[in-house]
Amino acid sequence: MAEIYNRSSDEVLEAQEVDADSGLSDAEVKKRLEQHGENRLDEAQTRSTWRIFVDQFKSLIFAILFGAAALSFLFGEVIQGFAILVAIAINAAIGFFTELRATRSMEALRKMERVSARVLRDGEEQEIDAAELVPGDIVLLDAGEVVPADLRLVESGNLRLNESALTGESVPQGKTTDPLEGETEVTERENMAFKGTSVSNGSGRGVVTATGMKTELGRISRLAEEAEENQTPLEKRLDRLSRRLLVVIVIVAALVSIVGIVAGRDLLLMVETGVALIVAAVPEGLPIVASIALARGMWRLAERNALIERLSAVETLGATNIICSDKTGTLTENRMTLTRLALPEGDVEVPSDETGAFKLDGDEIDLEERPLVRRALEVGVLCNGASLEEPESGDGGTGDPMEVALLVGGSRAGIVRDDLAEEFEEVRREEFDPSVKMMATFHRTEDGIRVAVKGAPEAVLEVCTSVFDGDKTRKLDEKARDAWLERNETTTAEGLRALALAEKMADNEDEEPYEGLTLIGLVGLLDPPRGEVREAMMECREAGIRAVMVTGDQPSTARAIAEAVGLVDKADEAIVIMGKEMKKAEELSKKEKRRLLKTTIFARFDPEQKLDLIKIYQDAGKIVAMTGDGVNDAPALKKADIGVAMGQRGTEVAREAADMVLQDDSFASIVTAIRQGRTIFGNIRKFVIYMLSGNTGEIFAVSLVALLNAPLPLLPLQILYINIVSDVLPALALAVNESRADVMKNPPRDPKEPILTRYLWGVIGAYGLLIGLSVLAVFWYAFEIGLDADEAVTISFLTFGFARLWHVFNMRDPDSPIIRNEVTSNRYVWIAVATGVLLMLAAAYLPIHSPVLQTVTPSGEGWLLIVVGSLIPLIVGQIIKLSPIRRLLPGRDRG
Repeated sequence: MAEIYNRSSDEVLEAQEVDADSGLSDAEVKKRLEQHGENRLDEAQTRSTWRIFVDQFKSLIFAILFGAAALSFLFGEVIQGFAILVAIAINAAIGFFTELRATRSMEALRKMERVSARVLRDGEEQEIDAAELVPGDIVLLDAGEVVPADLRLVESGNLRLNESALTGESVPQGKTTDPLEGETEVTERENMAFKGTSVSNGSGRGVVTATGMKTELGRISRLAEEAEENQTPLEKRLDRLSRRLLVVIVIVAALVSIVGIVAGRDLLLMVETGVALIVAAVPEGLPIVASIALARGMWRLAERNALIERLSAVETLGATNIICSDKTGTLTENRMTLTRLALPEGDVEVPSDETGAFKLDGDEIDLEERPLVRRALEVGVLCNGASLEEPESGDGGTGDPMEVALLVGGSRAGIVRDDLAEEFEEVRREEFDPSVKMMATFHRTEDGIRVAVKGAPEAVLEVCTSVFDGDKTRKLDEKARDAWLERNETTTAEGLRALALAEKMADNEDEEPYEGLTLIGLVGLLDPPRGEVREAMMECREAGIRAVMVTGDQPSTARAIAEAVGLVDKADEAIVIMGKEMKKAEELSKKEKRRLLKTTIFARFDPEQKLDLIKIYQDAGKIVAMTGDGVNDAPALKKADIGVAMGQRGTEVAREAADMVLQDDSFASIVTAIRQGRTIFGNIRKFVIYMLSGNTGEIFAVSLVALLNAPLPLLPLQILYINIVSDVLPALALAVNESRADVMKNPPRDPKEPILTRYLWGVIGAYGLLIGLSVLAVFWYAFEIGLDADEAVTISFLTFGFARLWHVFNMRDPDSPIIRNEVTSNRYVWIAVATGVLLMLAAAYLPIHSPVLQTVTPSGEGWLLIVVGSLIPLIVGQIIKLSPIRRLLPGRDRG
């Protein structure tokens, strides 16, 4: 069965059982509304607030802590149990409030459809809510209106639709009522009007063929809803880290418990030891610090016009190695500009502002001496349906973007439409007709009727018999016509939209406009590349990030823009894959996938093909960022690892589907975001090393003492106090370190690389051993000099707390100076250390803390042990960092 666009308008009307002049009856509308439902999109299923809250408790770290709390309550350690539950509550609260969000893509799509519609019903024009439209309704369209449903056009009067949000095509599309042959892409269905697009100019009438989720917009909304949101790299890494910690905890706790029971140790002591080991092994502050570090990144990016929707998306930016960029509005300014007049005497460069000059072959020209330049600009202004709010300056244009560009170009030469209309009164207008691809206006002069014509170059050249040569004309023979067609191809190959201008003098206004014309020349219009994009592209290349263009536009335009912004070196050598060449992802051979992975430009791609392309990249192990601004980009923005939408020109749909929104629409802001993402990952790695090395020291100290049947040097609540209260602050300070100067000089991380490499696990083990041995040495010496068990435990507790505070200075990069480095220059580190010192002193001296933590006031010699023991890990750590051997160690990762 033929598609709707393959059938004539009469056949479509007959199939819908409706008359184009009277429309449906109210009774028939009611019947069809019951059959097809309202013209609305399905609501998205969003996570409820309760579900977000419950999800906070699904992590392995929380499961482990719940187990430790249960054991504490079981054996009567009520305060200890409640303390662990408080730690869980703090983590859950932070996670809940930072992740309280819902997927609002479908809500944004529904906003697009909250429009009214003008319809014919029972022979009368009515204005109704667009939700009440049914298949078969006759919809009336006029300039400025939004198309309320998918329509098969039955009338078109110079009707041009802006479909850029739906298809990516930057120029309004002329519409016809003629049936199309064969299968065509959405972008080429000239007799269809799609829901969510807008009327640029002209008027028309169409019969509704699809409503709600059956429309093209509905199909895209379903793709966006069904597109999988992949787990981000950070989430994957933290999950892997939690699992590894679980394995370590289980093994260590089991070994110590088994050995203790076999050796006949007290069961209650072994349970307390097990709880201490669990609490020691779990980095309770890790989720808190990770969330706040990412939130800090969000705030920093917001200051730089980049709004982040998901916390973990900040870090994912740092691992990005592929950027799939839309063209229109992302790499370009999404506005047409007259840049060139291709005339018989040569190519004239049109100035970009009112202060510039017209140039011919690079030299400024006087328009008084170049009458053909003025003639071309006059025809462009006369044969025009657009308008300017500020004609003198060329600002505030409304109407077809190409016609606005012609008016602005005329204003650069002082040619204003209103002034010209007084000299050349318009007496007839032939609106643009897609079937002939031309437009004409008739103007009365003293010598007769001046006919101004513009249109597609091949169409205008076909009806021209002569060409201007200065003030005179000469015959336009086949050879000359072919030469102009070649100039047209050259113009379009450079990414310009070409129109031909022609005119003639007629005896009266009833004369046929499209015959016996004299060619003036061609005009080249450009959607110019954004000025800052090229530099941003070069920085991406330097950082090892590959950018590709995925657009709904023509290949020639895509090639030219790609060269202009630095995506490719030479446009004519760039390989372009067309959407019609793209198979389903599962149908592609390995060879075809390799070709796709090497290609830089993808043209005429529809939303489903963009999804397949992202899937191919992700299957190849790439971390994909997708930029876009249209409705057609929404599914791909959601599927990508990072969806980046434009905030100013972007549709609400694109913004809500994205992970990041650029408020200034600047591609350069993506580079800033990537730099911040890389910095955040480095900071996360540092504070994880910092926190886990301290936890390892706790595990080592508790395990060794338990095996020796000696008193525990650290009690479970003391460990929890250090991990949650004093230890978190320095970790937070590390989380907000500034970016290193060379952070964008290196290629992206391997997406499969864990937060902690084998080498870094070794570093953690070494630091943990150093801290643990220092604490045990102090603990042992306290007994040796005759201190009681309570003071010995207090000394080891304070030694450990202070050692972990000083240990933050071991987190500097190996190649940074020992005094002035990224850690010592971070004022938050000093604030954290000072606060940590006060908290540790409070643990020993405040009456409210001492009974709970089971501490006593240390003696003078006790404080001497604490100071010496806590400084040993810092001194040894700095000596190792200064050692030449440290720099020669293989596989090191500086984080």
